[in-house]
Amino acid sequence: MLPDSFETYRVRLRPVAVKDAEAIFATYAQDEEVVRYLIWRPHRSLSETKAYVERCMATPAAVERTYMLLGREDNLVRGAFALRQRAPHRLDCGYVLARRWWRQCLMTEVLTEITGRALRQPSVYRIGAVCDVDNVGSAQLLEKARFLREGLLRRWLVHPNISDEPRDCYSYARVR
Repeated sequence: MLPDSFETYRVRLRPVAVKDAEAIFATYAQDEEVVRYLIWRPHRSLSETKAYVERCMATPAAVERTYMLLGREDNLVRGAFALRQRAPHRLDCGYVLARRWWRQCLMTEVLTEITGRALRQPSVYRIGAVCDVDNVGSAQLLEKARFLREGLLRRWLVHPNISDEPRDCYSYARVR
């Protein structure tokens, strides 16, 4: 897996910690527009966010690591990035960015950096991601980060903020 922490030009990434719960809740976890295409509903209380952080921290880093995205200049929480090792040769990822920082190419910067580091590891040949077919912003982000759309996954994920039924998703990947 990747190191515990690293930096891009504008963002510092480090593992999520208990101290992040209040900032996560205030910054993006309760924002209905931000979580629209995620697999969880907006958090209604700080206790929901604390439970999420505890689940992230309890997951072994060799299986999944959740990073907080912090501004290098102001140390403010901007979002999160999850990296999962599904098999020894491949990773997949998911991400969320607070609305205040949309359309500034921050997540493109982060995704490009993490993907580059991951694919330089001798055992990693692939990093993938999926997004809802209606999530134009995420699809554009993945394509800016040089991920290729591989296909359509029918009835792949439930996005409970849109429907209680599984929705179609696009599959993206970068490989070496």
